[in-house]
Amino acid sequence: MKYKAQRGTQDVLPSAAYRWQNLERTFSELVQRYGYQEIRTPLFEDTELFVRSSGETSDIVSKQMYTFLDKGGRSLTLKPEGTAPAMRAVIENNLCPPGSVQRLYYITPIFRYERPQKGRYRQAHQVGLELIGSPSPMADAEIIEITVRFYELLGIRNVQVLLNSLGRAECRARYREAVLSHARPFLKSQPEEIRAKAEKNPLRLLDSKDPEVQEALKGCPPVTDYLEDESKRRFDELQRLLDDAKVCYAVSPDIVRGLDYYTETVFEVQSTSLGAQSALCGGGRYDGLIAELGGPPTPSVGVAMGIERALMVQEAEGVEVGEPRLGVFVVSAGPSAAKSVRALTSYLRDNGISALQDYDGRSMKSQLKLADKSGARFAAIIGDEELASDTVTLRDMASSVQRSLMRNEIVSELKRCLS
Repeated sequence: MKYKAQRGTQDVLPSAAYRWQNLERTFSELVQRYGYQEIRTPLFEDTELFVRSSGETSDIVSKQMYTFLDKGGRSLTLKPEGTAPAMRAVIENNLCPPGSVQRLYYITPIFRYERPQKGRYRQAHQVGLELIGSPSPMADAEIIEITVRFYELLGIRNVQVLLNSLGRAECRARYREAVLSHARPFLKSQPEEIRAKAEKNPLRLLDSKDPEVQEALKGCPPVTDYLEDESKRRFDELQRLLDDAKVCYAVSPDIVRGLDYYTETVFEVQSTSLGAQSALCGGGRYDGLIAELGGPPTPSVGVAMGIERALMVQEAEGVEVGEPRLGVFVVSAGPSAAKSVRALTSYLRDNGISALQDYDGRSMKSQLKLADKSGARFAAIIGDEELASDTVTLRDMASSVQRSLMRNEIVSELKRCLS
């Protein structure tokens, strides 16, 4: 039987892995400059964690979760998103006591059973941020600013922040009724299951990609018409902060996000390079989530960014990412040099220079072919002559120009050339 990767998954091969490494390294280095620390949570959690955080009517819970019973009969779920596990870890380990602020970041796979398409997988990957403990609009602005800077550092040019506010409990209650009232003529002709979901959470309709639903909601008033005074002030202040940070954005009342835990600020970053599938990432504020999961009331804001989608935009925009190259292939010009070749290979590696050698006793000509195939910048050749003079012949594989160096000069010279 010939085995294949499961539908909706992919192997990241060496020819592409360096792009992933560059993205993850860029993200980690950027967010650490803002004081974020990494958190790693398990791949599976109690199913109830995601039901409580995302909401029973969300597509994630109702359609997409990979849920199973373990051998102890416990209902577990492969994590479909990174925020709820991070908040669970914060509560369990008391990472953000009342009065403190915690900044966390993660790089994680997520699992959602959905129809695979370009840039969308059943096992996907995200990088994300959680700023926990601050109710200030400055925290929202920081998350959005970092998100935009990240895409800029990746060389992605055509991005736009779409910004909205969902207000607090009073606003959401009044707006839910307004949306439901507007949608009732459409819902009368829909199946009972769809009507029941809409009655339970009408804001889900705003997040629908169904053309019929979108048509039915035309003319529905924006949520910003229902904002409480304090939420209006916060939203205005957030926009001023983004202006000060020179972050380009547009207020978009259509942005509501697909999870129940969002309050006040919500945003998406979109790319004009993705066509109809324009969303790169999304995030917002979720001040009630930690309390919903059993912790103390704790304001929080964050973002989750899809790795596959960012890589897809890089490719669409022709962003070049330097592929790592092997530094040196150490070549033995005869059997007598075997020990010296092993010693030089180890010496180069100990000094931070990537190096390979042949293990199979090939001829010098074959070794040089291997060196060329490996992509090595240089070949370091040792034979009887080099052994007698304590030298190494260094060949530039691109130009075939070679020169003799004393053994104690090889590391400094290679570092100079490879830098």
